[in-house]
Amino acid sequence: MMPQMIIANRLNDGVVVFLDTREGWDPAIAAGVAIDDEAEAKRLFALAKQHETECQVVDPQLIEVLVE
Repeated sequence: MMPQMIIANRLNDGVVVFLDTREGWDPAIAAGVAIDDEAEAKRLFALAKQHETECQVVDPQLIEVLVE
């Protein structure tokens, strides 16, 4: 599995944000958590969808990333 990150748009201003290691949202890609485990990806994506329900972000998505 290629590493993934969760990306979304912050609801209040539309800025692109990344799910970070504290399970919050940060506009810096470097702060985003790289996920390399499918079970963890499912768990964090469910959390991101919950944040969408709570009107923190819109349209969370898992994207593949290259970690260097």
